[in-house]
Amino acid sequence: MERARVPRPPTRRFTLPNGLRVLLAPNAESPTSSVWVWYRVGSRNEHPGITGASHWVEHMLFEGSPRYGKGEIDRAVVSVGGGLNAFTDSDFTAYYTTVPKEHLDVPLDIESDRMTRALITDREVERERTVVLSEREGNENWPEFRVEEELYQLAFRVHPYRWDALGRREDIEAMRGEELRTYYRRFYGTRNAILVVAGAFAPGAVEKDVRRRFGPLPDSGEDVAVRDREPAPRGERRAELEGPGTTPYLQLGFPAPALDDPRTPATILLDMLLGGETRMFAVGSSWGRSSEHPTSQLYRGLVDPGFAVRATSEWRPRVDPGLFTVQAQASPRTDLVRLEKEALRLLARLGTRGPTEGEMREARIRLRRAASLAYEGASRTGFRLGYFSVLRSPEFEDELFRALLGVSRRDVRDRADELFRTEARVVVTYRPTAGEAR
Repeated sequence: MERARVPRPPTRRFTLPNGLRVLLAPNAESPTSSVWVWYRVGSRNEHPGITGASHWVEHMLFEGSPRYGKGEIDRAVVSVGGGLNAFTDSDFTAYYTTVPKEHLDVPLDIESDRMTRALITDREVERERTVVLSEREGNENWPEFRVEEELYQLAFRVHPYRWDALGRREDIEAMRGEELRTYYRRFYGTRNAILVVAGAFAPGAVEKDVRRRFGPLPDSGEDVAVRDREPAPRGERRAELEGPGTTPYLQLGFPAPALDDPRTPATILLDMLLGGETRMFAVGSSWGRSSEHPTSQLYRGLVDPGFAVRATSEWRPRVDPGLFTVQAQASPRTDLVRLEKEALRLLARLGTRGPTEGEMREARIRLRRAASLAYEGASRTGFRLGYFSVLRSPEFEDELFRALLGVSRRDVRDRADELFRTEARVVVTYRPTAGEAR
C-alpha cells in the first residue's frame, strides 16, 4: 500500500479545560481568515416529537445572543466584507465565517458569544417556524426529496437516520421554544464543539485570544452517542409514490458500513466507479450532493443507451452504518420496470466481473488530484480540518486516503457482490401524475 498522505497544512491543536477542541491552521499568504465551529450534534440526536431540532437550532443561533441582537451577526460580518453560513447533517452541525484577515476578531467574538448563550426566545422561535416550514415545503416540491425521504424511512426502522435533517412536518408545526432551548442546552456545549481557525493570522496571538474568549465558557455538552442499532434486513422493501412531474424516478438503497468500517474504502471506490465522485474528497456544493459524470458506469450503462436522462450513486460518510444509494431518472421512452431491471443488471455485473484496470487507474488519478486541491484556501482548510475532526480525526484522512489507493479490483468486486444483495435492497419509485415538474 502506498505511503501517501493528503497535503494538509501544519496545524496547532489544543484543548481548553472546558473541553473545547481547537485547531489553528495559519497560512501567511492567505488574504482571508476562516472560522468554523463544528458541533457533534445532528439529526441522529433527535427523537420523534423533536425531529428537525438540530436544523432549527442552527437557524436560531443567528437570531440573538447577549452581544448580538436579531440581524446583527449578519450585519457585523457583511460590514467587514465577509460571508457566513451554516449547515446541518445527520451527525453534525457546522457554522462558518470567512473574513478579510484583518477582521478575524469579528467571527471569534460571534462564536464565543453564541456557543453557550444563544437566546432562543419564544418570539423568535415562532417567527422562524415559518422559515423552517417554508424550507421543508420547498424541498417537498422535488420528487427526489420525497423519494429519498421514503427510502430512508423504509431502510431504517430503529436508528434515527430514518428521518431527514429538516425534520418531520408534524414536529416542526408542534415544537415549542422550551423544547428547542432544552435541546440546545443539552448538546451545544464546549465538550461537543470543535473550533477551527484557518488562513492568515499569528498563531500565538490567536491562541491567546481563543483562550481569553472561549476559556471562561462553562464545561457543558451531554454525551451525543447513539446506542440504537438497526437490525439486519430480512428481505427487500419497496414503496411506490405518485405526484406532480413528468419523469419517472427510481432510487435503490443498500445498507452500507460506517466511516470507520474496514469495508469503507472499497465502498467509496464503488461509489466513484458507479457515480464518478466521492464526498470524502470534495467540498462545498460538490460535498453536498452527488452529480452525474459521463465517465461513470451508471452514466455509461443507463444514460448513454437511453434508459435514463440522469443516473448516479451516493455513499455518505456516517458515524453509524448508513446507506449506499443509486438514483436514476427515466428517459421518455423507458418505464420504471425496465429502468430498474437495467440498473440491477449493471450492479450485478460489477459484483461478478468487477471494474477494469483502466477504471481503477482513472479512479486513483481522480483521488490524487482531489487530494492535492483539498486544502486550497482558508475556507476549504477550515472545512476539511473540522469535517474529519468531527467524524474521527485529521489523521484519519491520511489513513483513508492510503487505504483507497490500495483497494484492488478484486476488493471492489467482492464489495459489490456483498453490498448489492437482493434481501437487503430497498426500492422506491416515483410515477408522475398531472402537474408541473421541477
